[in-house]
Amino acid sequence: MKRFSMMDEPFICENCKEKVEPLHYSARDHCPNCLYSKHVDILPGDRSNPCQGLLIPIGISKYKDTYKIVYQCEKCHQLHRNIMANDDNMDKIIELSTKP
Repeated sequence: MKRFSMMDEPFICENCKEKVEPLHYSARDHCPNCLYSKHVDILPGDRSNPCQGLLIPIGISKYKDTYKIVYQCEKCHQLHRNIMANDDNMDKIIELSTKP
């Protein structure tokens, strides 16, 4: 079972430079504007990953009754999935959903 540390804090997106506010109902793990994330965790919320590469959104995958954004790290090339947030840019989500 994964350990989860709640880290819902504001940040500046390293990709689009947008100021990102906390999500308030879960831990914010990506920019709602451009959907990029950062490879900072080993276990959710621990901020202990030395990689620190940008996670590039490359697709969408179905997960239970919702969807996850599929990422690939630009630095180590590892794949990750993060649950979509209510305030995510739907134009970007639709664009990602058309990719194989």
